[in-house]
Amino acid sequence: MDQHQALFFCLCLLAAQVVLVETLPEILNLMKRLERPIGRALSSRVRFIHHLEQMLLNASFHGHNLTLQTNSIQSLVFKLSCGFPGLSLSSATLTNVSQAWAPHAMQFPAELTKNACVTSRPAELRLICVYFFTAHLFQDDRNSSLLNNYVLGAQLDHRPVNNLQRPVNISFWHNRSLEGYTVTCVFWKEGAGKHSWGAWSPKGCYTEQPSPTQVLCHCNHLTYFAVLMQLSGDPVPTELQTPLEYISLVGCSISIVASLLTILLNAHSRKLSDSTTRIHLNLNGSVLLLNITFLLSSQMVPPTVPRSVCTVLAATLHYALLSSLTWMGVEGFNLYLLLGRVYNVYIRRYLLKLCVLGWGFPALLVLLLLMIKSSVYGPCVISFSKSQENGTGFQNVSMCWVRSPMVHSILVMGYGGLTSLFNLVVLAWALWILCRLRKREKALSPWACRDIVMVLGLTVLLGTTWSLAFFSFSVFLLPQVFLFTIFNSLYGFFLFLWFCSQKRYSDAEAKAVMEAVSFSQMTH
Repeated sequence: MDQHQALFFCLCLLAAQVVLVETLPEILNLMKRLERPIGRALSSRVRFIHHLEQMLLNASFHGHNLTLQTNSIQSLVFKLSCGFPGLSLSSATLTNVSQAWAPHAMQFPAELTKNACVTSRPAELRLICVYFFTAHLFQDDRNSSLLNNYVLGAQLDHRPVNNLQRPVNISFWHNRSLEGYTVTCVFWKEGAGKHSWGAWSPKGCYTEQPSPTQVLCHCNHLTYFAVLMQLSGDPVPTELQTPLEYISLVGCSISIVASLLTILLNAHSRKLSDSTTRIHLNLNGSVLLLNITFLLSSQMVPPTVPRSVCTVLAATLHYALLSSLTWMGVEGFNLYLLLGRVYNVYIRRYLLKLCVLGWGFPALLVLLLLMIKSSVYGPCVISFSKSQENGTGFQNVSMCWVRSPMVHSILVMGYGGLTSLFNLVVLAWALWILCRLRKREKALSPWACRDIVMVLGLTVLLGTTWSLAFFSFSVFLLPQVFLFTIFNSLYGFFLFLWFCSQKRYSDAEAKAVMEAVSFSQMTH
C-alpha cells in the first residue's frame, strides 16, 4: 500500500511539473508576441493583454512567487493570504532585472486584500504585476509621451480594487533631472478612447516629486499606471483652449483670403518689375503657405491620419515658418538699402539671389532634418493645465509639428529670435534716420509724414510681432498668448492693409504728377 501511495505521489509531482513546463513557455511566447507590432486592430491588443493576465492568474508554479521576463515585458505573480502584511517591490531587489531599465518600484498596502477576505475566506489570492517597458500597446488618441515609456500594472485575482484608504505607491526614476517638464501620474482607462482601446486619466492618482529625478504616484486603485511627461514651463489654463482655437481659425482664414487678394492685386500691378514689389509678393506667398499648413496640421487630429501624412504636414509647416521668417529678414535688408539711400549699389541678379535665400535655404534645412532623423516631425502634444481636487491635471491637444525640443529651440525659437532682432535693429535705425531728416527740415513736411507712417507700417511687415513669443512666462504668459495669437494669425490681413495703404500713396503720387504736368502744359 505504501508503494502505491508513493507511486501516486510521484505521478502527481510529475503531472504538476508537466503543467508548469507547458504553461510557462506559453506565457513567455505570449509576452514575446506582445512585444511585436500587433497591427491596427484595437481588439487584438485588448485580447492579448487580457489573455496574458488570465494566464498569469492561473499559472502553476512552485513557491510563493514567479518572475518571467522578455526584452521589454516583465511579469510577476505572488501568492497572498488574508494575513497580507503589505508588499514592496523594487527593481533594485528583483532578480534577473535588466540593468538597462530605469529604476522603478511599487508598494502595496495591507488593505489590498481586505475586501476580498471580508466577503469570503479564500485559501489563496493572486497578485500579478505586469511591467511594460515600451508604450506602443498604450498609445492614446493624443499620442501622449510617457516617462521612460514605462507602464506598470497590477491586478488582484479577478477582483476590482478601488477606493483604497491607503494608496498604492508607484515610483518612477529618470536618469536626468525632470526640471522644465510637467509630470502627471495617470492610469489607463479602458474604453475611454475614440481611436484607441483606452485613454490616460489622472483620476484617483496624486502626483508628487520628492526629487528632480523621481516621480511618486499615489493611486487608490489597481490598474496600469504611467507618468505623462510634457514640456511645459507655464501651461495655459484649459478654459482658454477653445477661445484660442477659435481666434486662430478665424484669424488664419481671414489671412488666407487677404494673402490671396494681395497676391492677385500685386500680380496685376504695373510695378511688378520693381524688386520691392516682388519681395512683398514672395512674403505674402510664404505667409499664405504658413496659414494653410497651420490649419491643416492643427485641425487634422494625428490619430485620424497616417503617421507619414502627419510627418509631411509637420515638415511643410516648419518649412513655411522658416520661409516666412526668412522673407521678413529679406524685407528688413531691403528696407536698409532703400532708406540708406544706397541707390548706386548694384547687386547682380538681386531678386534671384533673394529667392534662393528665402525659399531654398529653409528647404535645405528641412530636408537635412528629414534625412538625418525624420522622427523630429510628427504628432506633437500641447498641454493645457486643468485644476483638479487631487492636484493639477492636463488636457492635451495634438498637432503635426516639430517633436524634438532641440530642433524647436534652435530652428524655431533661435531662428525666429535672430530674424526679429535683425529687423528690430533695422527698424530702429530707420526711425533714427527719419528723425534726423525731420530735425533738418525743422518742419514736418508731407514727405516726412509719409515716411514715418511707412516705417510704422513696416513694424508689421518686418514681423516684429513674432518677438512676442519670447514673453511666454510668468505674468506675461496670458497676455502674450492672446496678443501673439491675434497679431500673428491676422498677419496676412495686416500685410493686405499695408499693401492697400501703399497703393493709395502711389495713386496719390501719380495723380499729383499728372496734375503738375497738366498745369505746366497750360502755363506754356
